[in-house]
Amino acid sequence: MTETANSYERPLRIAIAGSSGRMGRMLIEATLAAAGCVLRGALDRSEAALLGEDAGAGLGVHTGVRITADLDLGLQDADVLIDFTRPEGTLRHVEACLRHGVAVVIGTTGFDTEGLARLREASARIPIVLAPNMSVGVNVVLQLLAQAGRALAEGFDIEIIEAHHRHKVDAPSGTALKMAEVVAAAAGRDLAVDAVWGRHGHTGERMAGAIGFSVIRGGDIVGDHTVLFAGAGERIEITHKSSSRATYAAGSLRAARFLAGRAPGLYDMQDVLRG
Repeated sequence: MTETANSYERPLRIAIAGSSGRMGRMLIEATLAAAGCVLRGALDRSEAALLGEDAGAGLGVHTGVRITADLDLGLQDADVLIDFTRPEGTLRHVEACLRHGVAVVIGTTGFDTEGLARLREASARIPIVLAPNMSVGVNVVLQLLAQAGRALAEGFDIEIIEAHHRHKVDAPSGTALKMAEVVAAAAGRDLAVDAVWGRHGHTGERMAGAIGFSVIRGGDIVGDHTVLFAGAGERIEITHKSSSRATYAAGSLRAARFLAGRAPGLYDMQDVLRG
């Protein structure tokens, strides 16, 4: 890799993990359409239905790149891997990226403490963007939430409501957790102490300083997030709604371009937006 992103002259060579899935297909389509980017790898599990097929098979286009479960083969010509799979798969992919010196954009959520530690360790050797939501809009909302959290730290109850499709396997969403972390830090609260993950039965009055979570799973909801600040006589709601995964794909490619030639480190989408 070159020293700076600005000096990165040839097309950015992208590999996509989970290429047979909905998000994988969206990432492939976005990569094929993006100026200055070229698809060079397509990874998936050994049992994937499209294994061995052209990466564009699900889109009706020919890319010349075949979907493979061989990580070394799929990464050998790549500069950056974009990964929206699951924690265990992502961690395997990162190990392969370390072998090949490939940067990684990670939109996977649900990592435990050990998994996050492994990513931090890997980022000492390769550049990684780790973000629970790659949408540019969501990351602007995070900036707004920091401002609101500071201004509304006293006299307002904070609740986070999120909704996703029936297939999502982790709850609350990584985006909801990130929103809570931002608000808690701005309001001077400790999320580990103040989080209320659900309510059932005789709960008693709302605990002062609590940050509550409500989770909805159903249908094909791409992703809705609302942070509610409820005060006496007024309430403020900051909401982001995704109607298409294309926003995640666009943000991921922006993150991939950010990583081109970047020094090793663990970055997030706020770093990407700052450029």
